Amino acid sequence: MTAQTILPANSVTASYDVDNSLRFDGNSDLVFGQSDGSVGEKRTFTVSAWVKKSKTTGEQVIIASTPGNENFFSNLKFNSDDDLHFINYQSNAGGTNIQLITDRKFRDPSAWYHIFLVVDTTQGTAANRVKMFVNGVQETSFSTETYPDQNLQTTFNQASYNYRIGVNNDNNGGYFDGYMCEVALVAGVAHAVTDFGQFNINGIWQPKDISGLTYEADNSFYLEFKGTSTGQNSNGLGADTSGNGHHFASSELAATNQSTDTCTNNFATFNAAHATLANAGFSEGNLQFASDGSASTQNPASSSIAVSTGKWYAEFNVVAESTDSGSFSYVGVAGTATWVSAANNAYYIGNAADTIAFNGNQAVYSASNEIDSSETNYANGNIVGVAADFTNSKIYFHVNGTYINSGDPAGASNGYNIPATAQSFYYFAVSTFGKNATWQANFGSPPYAISSGNADADGHGNFEYAVPSGYFALCSKNLAEYG
Repeated sequence: MTAQTILPANSVTASYDVDNSLRFDGNSDLVFGQSDGSVGEKRTFTVSAWVKKSKTTGEQVIIASTPGNENFFSNLKFNSDDDLHFINYQSNAGGTNIQLITDRKFRDPSAWYHIFLVVDTTQGTAANRVKMFVNGVQETSFSTETYPDQNLQTTFNQASYNYRIGVNNDNNGGYFDGYMCEVALVAGVAHAVTDFGQFNINGIWQPKDISGLTYEADNSFYLEFKGTSTGQNSNGLGADTSGNGHHFASSELAATNQSTDTCTNNFATFNAAHATLANAGFSEGNLQFASDGSASTQNPASSSIAVSTGKWYAEFNVVAESTDSGSFSYVGVAGTATWVSAANNAYYIGNAADTIAFNGNQAVYSASNEIDSSETNYANGNIVGVAADFTNSKIYFHVNGTYINSGDPAGASNGYNIPATAQSFYYFAVSTFGKNATWQANFGSPPYAISSGNADADGHGNFEYAVPSGYFALCSKNLAEYG
């Protein structure tokens, strides 16, 4: 095996490809006003969503149904302790009349999870009235387990209620932070989970094409996130592609929130599971890393995928270079041996033995040695490209498309040596050293607008500058072939 993540990720190679996801930044959401459904649609419905969490703290809502007050609501969410929770609350029907909270925790910021909920309160057996599945497997172990009375009418598919994607019932809490794709609700039908996914020959759960399902007209929807406008229409980020025209309005979302990081092609991000100092943090779906500390603050951030062989390319946007005299940011690669063992990760890449990095003061450092001090520096607004050849232990850096040291990654000339690491695996990594330093990573699905648009030879990724011949974006489809 030549690629790894800190925690297991649900990276799949599927016969059905999902092209787009939507990145929620912890302050954004989608909303659609429901019409009055039939009695059957209030008792029976199916919810399906693929999600990739960016953070593992705080309440994070996948979908809620609410009139906008705390007397009536349902939501499917991750609780602040990372369990999965479905609740239906109606003050006129006994308060909390449905509540399932899993014992299992969901804490992998590099994994895509398929969250599947089916409600059918007409069932004679209480435990059959609400079921939750994750990656095709039914959840059966709960810390809280309250099933509804037979034929209960839930808050779903009610007149004057709103569906909210990515936020709680009161619209000011429980914001989702991460990615969603293939979000669907089918009113009036209790689907089997196998209508939405299947296990491949390797036992990995993967999505099916659900565009051909019958979506009842009352409130059902299917969100593929194909649009890029902020309008509530067929070209919008919240466009409904079920044929019903139930388009969602978006809030605090832009075209740059559309992503190609999906449940069928999982792209690397920064890894929020790595410890960092208290004055550093991640945002933009773990594609932005910022530090605001003292002049001597050292904070690194690594990719969520590590590799030991192959040729890989990434770009890093310098949002804010360090403002302290003598302090600079660093970008390069870091071996997993040092990275995992470093206390609090309080060091900068280029300093540790199995790291090499280019900094904003014209220098390249490797294993704490300055090996080149006469190169072009980079500044705010620049794009720094990193082409890493782990097969031949060479690395190349460019600033806005011009390689330093006359490097030619495609021709394998004038690269810098990547130092050996005991565990063989390497991360792409950045470090901040000083105040107000911010990086944005582009492993192929950027958090910022791209003016040109360049993919690798297999058509994966969206980069500002040309991907060198033989190099590839760091994503699950490429890992399956070249990792």
